[in-house]
Amino acid sequence: MSRIQLENTITESLAKMCEGNPGALTVCMKLLKEGEKIDPQGAFGGFGVVMMLDSLEIYGSRIWQLYKDVCGEDLVEVWAIIRAWQLGHLSSEKIDHAIQFGSGIDVDAELAYVRGALDEFAVESRG
Repeated sequence: MSRIQLENTITESLAKMCEGNPGALTVCMKLLKEGEKIDPQGAFGGFGVVMMLDSLEIYGSRIWQLYKDVCGEDLVEVWAIIRAWQLGHLSSEKIDHAIQFGSGIDVDAELAYVRGALDEFAVESRG
């Protein structure tokens, strides 16, 4: 069940999402800061991805594990994983498995899929 409610401020929302985990807070702050640059087509900027993490019930240390263990501390890759789920290309079960075991998702393939689906996704980081 989602934790973020309409009446919550961004600070309250982050407190609910991060569960006091400093790594999770760092990731969420980076998502908020870099949101429009990474995904100009995304709704609500970086807060949109934070809301999708809430929909996926990824909180606290699991946010950090997604960032560090699954995506090798690459914010664009975290964003791509979440957008791939939103676009129906990746299941929440696969994401849960990857967070738990650090494997099970071809992050490069998901990034390529999202870039193919969204023309403006992470344009600045394309090589």
